[in-house]
Amino acid sequence: MSSKSASSLKIQNIVATTSLGKDVPLTKLAKTIQNTEYNPEQFPGLVLRIKQPKSAVLVFSSGNLVCTGTKSIAQVKEVIEQVIKILRKINVKVTDKPKITVQNIVASGNINLALNLNFLALELENTEYEPEQFPGLVYKLDEPNATFLLFSNGKLVCTGTKNNQQLEDSMTQLIKKIKEANKNK
Repeated sequence: MSSKSASSLKIQNIVATTSLGKDVPLTKLAKTIQNTEYNPEQFPGLVLRIKQPKSAVLVFSSGNLVCTGTKSIAQVKEVIEQVIKILRKINVKVTDKPKITVQNIVASGNINLALNLNFLALELENTEYEPEQFPGLVYKLDEPNATFLLFSNGKLVCTGTKNNQQLEDSMTQLIKKIKEANKNK
C-alpha cells in the first residue's frame, strides 16, 4: 500500500490550546454573550460555542483557551480570531498574536484490508483486545505517539498525533506492522 492510503484518513476533530495573554472576566462574558455555559461551582472554565466552523472553546479566566471540534488548523485559527472579536465586545483587547498548539488530532479512515483482530492481538505489541466488551482492537505506537482503534472490516480511528506528518507516519507504520504480522501467518 502506498502512502496515498494514509491520506485517506479524514480528520474528525482537532484539540488545540492557546493563551491570549489577558485575563478574561468569565461572569461578564457569560452575561453578555449568547451560546455560553458557565458553572464555576462545577468547572472553572466557560464553554463558548461557535457556530461556523462548528466548535466549542473552553475559556479560562487566565486567558487560556482550549478549542475542540474543528477539522483543520485553518479552522482553529478562524475560531480563535472569532473568540478575540467576541472578547473585544466586553473590552478585553488581545494585542499579541496567539500561538496555537495542537494537542491531539482524531482521524478516521479505512485500510481496505479485512483484519483478523485475534491474530493481530497476538502478533503486535502494545495491543488491547476484549471482543466480549468492544469489537475494536486498541493498538498503541510509541513513535510517533499514536493510538489506533482497528476493526475487522479495516475501518480505523487514530488519535494522539499532533500534525499531518505524524498522522501519515503513524499510518505508514501501522500498515507496515500489519503486513509484517500477516507474513507470519
